[in-house]
Amino acid sequence: MTGSFASMREPTYFILAALQDEPLHGYAIVKRAQELSDGRVRLTTGTLYAALDRLTREEMVRVTEEAVVNGRARRTYELTQRGMSALRAEAERLAAAASVVRNRSVRSVAAGRVMPA
Repeated sequence: MTGSFASMREPTYFILAALQDEPLHGYAIVKRAQELSDGRVRLTTGTLYAALDRLTREEMVRVTEEAVVNGRARRTYELTQRGMSALRAEAERLAAAASVVRNRSVRSVAAGRVMPA
């Protein structure tokens, strides 16, 4: 993992993951994050836009388009290279943490201390 990125909260992780393939506007980010997380992450409008403002300041995402649609402002966001690096670093951190548990579970089952599921 890159040492320059702190671990991130799950909503932030899935906001960045939602933007991994293409730029999206707010509502599409909400839907994509929910889909990617199998429904675990359900972003409210306030949570989403506070996170996007923070991620924009941190140069993890940037606004690529601003338009007025049906009388409402709509911004489209994209993942920056810094954001992609942070997302990859977090994915590596999570994978390493999961492997600790998986490896210990295999050893515990092999030693007869835990019954297999």
